[in-house]
Amino acid sequence: MKITIVGLGVVGGSMAMALAQSGKHRIYGVDVDEATLDKAREMGIIEKEQLSLPEKLGDSELVILSIYPRDIAAFMQRHGSCLKPGTVVTDVAGIKGRYIDRIQAALPEGVDFVFGHPMAGREKRGIDFATAAVFQGANYILTPTPRNREESLCLVEALAREMGCKRVRRITPAFHDEIIAFTSQLTHAISVALVNSDIEGRDTGSFIGDSYRDLTRIANINPDLWSELFLGNKEYLLGAIENFEAQLDIIKDAVRQDDGEALRACFEKSSRRRQNLDV
Repeated sequence: MKITIVGLGVVGGSMAMALAQSGKHRIYGVDVDEATLDKAREMGIIEKEQLSLPEKLGDSELVILSIYPRDIAAFMQRHGSCLKPGTVVTDVAGIKGRYIDRIQAALPEGVDFVFGHPMAGREKRGIDFATAAVFQGANYILTPTPRNREESLCLVEALAREMGCKRVRRITPAFHDEIIAFTSQLTHAISVALVNSDIEGRDTGSFIGDSYRDLTRIANINPDLWSELFLGNKEYLLGAIENFEAQLDIIKDAVRQDDGEALRACFEKSSRRRQNLDV
């Protein structure tokens, strides 16, 4: 298959690596940074021919947009006319509901946009930190719309599994934004808050173990992207934060009142629910 990946940062670059490993595809790369394109060519994960953007898009059967959510509709408005009928376009954006109508309004006749979200990434930015390994065993989410063709959905599902993803789920855009507010955006908010709550100047790094490392890894965050994700999904995220605060208050009150039974009940519940996640 001929595939164009727009945006060869850590996610787009990782997808290029994962898809290039099979040797089944011709992969074109698009990026605003010429150095990134040069590196991707040197790595052998994209085609070396320096075609124009319209030529790459017009020659592709699948286009993957690994760009900021706010830029997707504008990209389709500007470049959608380059796509031939039958082309499938997909994205990797972490929020859906706010943008779907605008993106679909920009689609040319015969082009099918499958909204997708690989639950795999890294806290680092750029192609230097891309790796195909992030997709091994990962989850991949599709949010179908009534306009999608079944064969287009199956195409993206098959590619997700080819990259190494373990589970591919189809859910509504609204449920996507609700559950991602909890599993992704809330976890980033907690990590950021934990790091920022530290007392300055006490050499914390000399005293951390795996628990602190694991909880704070994602605090090394892309400010522009995550500000957009938080604000673009604020209703669901605020609800997730409030639910978390309520649970933290239960622990805080139990500690304040020396209530060991309440603490044990919290810990037993969390242990049981965490174990169930691995089933």
